[in-house]
Amino acid sequence: MAKKTKTEKAAESAVAAAADAAKGAKKLSRTLPRKDANKLRSLAEEAAAAADVSKKKLARKPRKVEKAATAALAALVKATGKVEARLAARRAAEKAAEKKAAAKLVEKARRRAEAREARPVHEEPPAVEVSSAAAAEAAEAAEATAAPEVPEAPVEEAPPADVEDLATIGAPAPAVANEPAPRRRAPKAAVAPFDASDLSSLTVAELRAKARAEQRTGYSRLTKAQLVELLS
Repeated sequence: MAKKTKTEKAAESAVAAAADAAKGAKKLSRTLPRKDANKLRSLAEEAAAAADVSKKKLARKPRKVEKAATAALAALVKATGKVEARLAARRAAEKAAEKKAAAKLVEKARRRAEAREARPVHEEPPAVEVSSAAAAEAAEAAEATAAPEVPEAPVEEAPPADVEDLATIGAPAPAVANEPAPRRRAPKAAVAPFDASDLSSLTVAELRAKARAEQRTGYSRLTKAQLVELLS
């Protein structure tokens, strides 16, 4: 068996490297996008073709075989490096996007927690503005429901007794024949009707006291206007 030269050994090494690179590139092309896969598969076929030489050709033209295998291997290695670099950049971008999305979710959850903690437990209801008319009605209703003031009853003075009556107190009754005719008292003057305008000047308590004095009924819950109408 003839001993192989250094040129033949170098050609065999280049052919074996090209064949291994072609197999790896074909396997890698299955996981790539269509455009990158087609380009890498084409270079892998060229490297496989450069490595597919007969022993006779290898023995006759070892330098030519080595040169073709080395060129195909270099092109395949360069293309594979670019594809792997793009894949690495794509994976890094995907990881960065995932990390950014996770950070957004964490920040959103933190803000919700802070807003929940800052929210007061019991919120006071907003103040309601009360109009002057409503305030007047409320004051009148409070005055109507309050206990009425009872004025002191005036002390009536007894009419002065006649001198003759005083003289006859304790004395024996005179004879019927000599008894003078009884004195007739002058009739009292008729009381003029009360004007309703005077009633309107009185307070609710005074109107109720007047109704009580006149022995009216059902006046405790009446308003001032109704009391004036009742007493007029």
